[in-house]
Amino acid sequence: MKGYLKLEDGSIFEGELISKNKKGYGEVVFTTGMTGYQEAITDPSYAGQIVVMTYPLIGNYGINKYDFQSEKPHIRGFVVREYCDKPSNFQSEESLLSYLDKHNIPVLSGIDTRALTKKLRENGTMRGIITCNPDDNIEFDQTNLLEEVSTKKPYRIAGIGPKLAFIDLGTKKSILKMLNSVGFDIYVFPYNASYDDVMQINPDAIFLSNGPGDPKDAVDAIELTKHFIGMKPVLGICLGHQIIALALGCNTVKMKFGHRGANQPVKDLLTNKDYITSQNHGYAVEEESIDKDKITVTHINLNDGTVEGIMHKFLPVFSVQYHPEACPGPRDSTDIFDKFMDIVMVYKRRFYFAEV
Repeated sequence: MKGYLKLEDGSIFEGELISKNKKGYGEVVFTTGMTGYQEAITDPSYAGQIVVMTYPLIGNYGINKYDFQSEKPHIRGFVVREYCDKPSNFQSEESLLSYLDKHNIPVLSGIDTRALTKKLRENGTMRGIITCNPDDNIEFDQTNLLEEVSTKKPYRIAGIGPKLAFIDLGTKKSILKMLNSVGFDIYVFPYNASYDDVMQINPDAIFLSNGPGDPKDAVDAIELTKHFIGMKPVLGICLGHQIIALALGCNTVKMKFGHRGANQPVKDLLTNKDYITSQNHGYAVEEESIDKDKITVTHINLNDGTVEGIMHKFLPVFSVQYHPEACPGPRDSTDIFDKFMDIVMVYKRRFYFAEV
């Protein structure tokens, strides 16, 4: 069936609707990963978005049971240049289309994704609709994305090390796995957990996860972070990075088209090393708003110079914008989890001997 992607500026891209569901609304974004579509569609950070894959052939290795980042896809629609309906991979258990059909996600194939990506880069991210009727109007979704993607109740992932209060803003499973693998005893809390909720476990450290949407909408998480800064070691990734920045008095701004993909170059200003990183975000910390007397910019994006990491000069608080756990993408910077464990253990021993 003929289908269309209509953008809010009125432009229309024609293709073929190959899914059972024929309509979907969302913010239209592009990701530059050559592989990793399964991880992308199940990454909660993509909630509320129609995802455009810039790599021309998608679906060729199917869907497997190992690469899910959450229990279901969170995208509102999927756009590709060419869909492969005969996947070939020894781990493949079903086709990409059959998986998305199970979850009622519209899929549009045959789109000139190169022209679409150029338009989004030049004009910025726009809202859009996948539809079989180009005259349909674009609706504006008012869904609370954090409520949609966060855990509904606390749970634990047992470990042998320090207690970690993990604030789930829409986390990927791979982040939890990495933290657990370095030894953290993880207690996962919803996005709107209160200070009293978290203090019931008396955590040794706080972690703020990735997630979707405008960081300024995460009011509960910002206030919670303010309570713990200076009290416990705190680490944030992606949305968690932006929330830490806001809690420290910085500002965040919406980017023109964001960073999404597995090939974003980042410089570590502390070590002078360069990393290739996986990223997925549409907001950034405004460098001009950072109090350089208290906060150090630790990482920058080598493409556009945006802030990719910060660290408090006097307190055990730091964060990065990129995804060190990758999934998909390179794992150049996974040592950040070991670094966090080292910091937590130092502070844990310090307060233990202070009490003795």
